[in-house]
Amino acid sequence: MDAALELSMKGLEGADRRLAHELAAGVLRRQTELDSRLERHVPRGLGSVPPLIRGVLRLGVYQLDQLDRVPPHAAVSTSVDLAREVAGAKAAGFVNAVLRRAGEAGKSEETPSALSASSDLSTRYSHPDWLVARWVARFGSEDTEALLAWNNRRPVLVVQPGRESEAEIGNRFEENRIEFESAPFGAGLIVTGRSPVNLPGYAVGSFIVQDPAQALVVRFADFPTDAMVYDACAAPGGKTISMGRSVRSVIAGEARPSRLPRLAENLARAGSGPAFIVAADASRPPLKRCAAVLLDAPCLGTGTFARHPDARWKVNLEALERLRRRQADLLAACAALVPPGGLLVYSTCSLEPEENAEQIDRFLARSPEFRREPPAGLTSELLSDKGDLELLPQRHGMDGAFAARLRRIA
Repeated sequence: MDAALELSMKGLEGADRRLAHELAAGVLRRQTELDSRLERHVPRGLGSVPPLIRGVLRLGVYQLDQLDRVPPHAAVSTSVDLAREVAGAKAAGFVNAVLRRAGEAGKSEETPSALSASSDLSTRYSHPDWLVARWVARFGSEDTEALLAWNNRRPVLVVQPGRESEAEIGNRFEENRIEFESAPFGAGLIVTGRSPVNLPGYAVGSFIVQDPAQALVVRFADFPTDAMVYDACAAPGGKTISMGRSVRSVIAGEARPSRLPRLAENLARAGSGPAFIVAADASRPPLKRCAAVLLDAPCLGTGTFARHPDARWKVNLEALERLRRRQADLLAACAALVPPGGLLVYSTCSLEPEENAEQIDRFLARSPEFRREPPAGLTSELLSDKGDLELLPQRHGMDGAFAARLRRIA
């Protein structure tokens, strides 16, 4: 979504740019709820409406329901103008009629108040039914509702040390009267009401933008200071930069050519230690041996729906199974690099057990030469019963993430 939105917003500045971003992200976060609102005002059902006009209707009703600063008449008129531009006068008249009926009915009369079943939760919070049902079975209804509500929030901006320490970044912000606060578990600084590129220190790489969850993954990895680390799936480079502050060097591998320029740009701006970029697939590592390996594996990404609201509509059980198999292959390939005494850290930004603890359990059953070895000093609040890092948005106030720290003993 981010790349497409950036392309479409070329030429927009300031308030118009912020509004466009809010509309796009908001419609994606509340799509099911918006469709439920619209459905009763379309005589032949919303499924009969062409996708382009369906999108215009969603934009219109989102403004009616969620944006107090946009007057109802303006929400309707801009939607009508957009429909006329993309599909002609007949479509404009249709959009006008549907949105006026929706506006007159009002949101409060149409939104269900009981949230006891997973189907109600999925409609109210605009998430796929199958995924909400899984979460209810695992977390319970109350905890799942808190997770869904988190996913529908606007994410905060959190910065982490790049070429300067957190204390130095804080001093910069204080000197420039930038308001900030500490992120949960001391994992970064939360800054409100600012674009990162406009913050003091951005141009010289004093900080990177990174959710606390990813900073905690690096803290959990706890690689030795004299280690050369192989970061097997490195782009966009946040963990490479964070690790580079404390280890001897990092080999940053990335298989996708389209992601290499961003990786290089981030390391050039904010890299704080020796880091070398290698175009390489993690299933075919560019090294024969490495005593410290981080595999941030491709995953379903269910822990980052707040930042990527479009992703919730792309996930399915088939993709979960495909990714599970891919992760197992990558784990085996990276494990082959690690000599006795070395460390292999596996991480995801997923909440799904098949990609996380169950994946590690299966790996250890096949690879008895490895064992779990969580680092000392990390609060037990962040760890599962097995000693893995397990971060849940509704409990820890950050993106969801998982990591397992594995020591090769033979």
